[in-house]
Amino acid sequence: MDIMKAVGPLLGQIAPTIATALGGPLAGLATKTLSNVLLGTEDGSPDAIAKAMQSATPDQLAAIKQIDADFKVRMAELEIDLERIAAGDRDSARNREIQTGDYTPKVLAASITLGFFGILFWMFVYGVPKNGNEALLLMLGALQTAFTGVIAYYFGSSAGSKAKNELLKGDGK
Repeated sequence: MDIMKAVGPLLGQIAPTIATALGGPLAGLATKTLSNVLLGTEDGSPDAIAKAMQSATPDQLAAIKQIDADFKVRMAELEIDLERIAAGDRDSARNREIQTGDYTPKVLAASITLGFFGILFWMFVYGVPKNGNEALLLMLGALQTAFTGVIAYYFGSSAGSKAKNELLKGDGK
């Protein structure tokens, strides 16, 4: 099981720095950190971590938020820029799309956008249903996370804008 597919949307809201690290070259470190909090050992399998994440207690979720903050500080101390790594990944995806003429990213982006705003519209008109409301809200959260990725892919991220502004001011490295 791919840990990002299983817990990515939830982790992206609770611990965005660790979620970003899971999708890049620091995945091993992020996996060990999550495993330690959720399972009490650094050697947990992705399946075990995903299962534990889906049934995490409030105390475990609070601990994950704290390690996310600590992880972010540690990455800054080591001068590891996770946003730069993520931006490079998006750039690579954009270049692939240009070179291959692949319409898949556009179709996915349109589907995610329509799904996200479609569910929001439906909820405004009909309200949250009595049955299945947890599933609906979980789907809305996943679509919100995916929509954020769509916006970052096509328009850049605020971190990228900040870096651009710093470079324009001459403060960039």
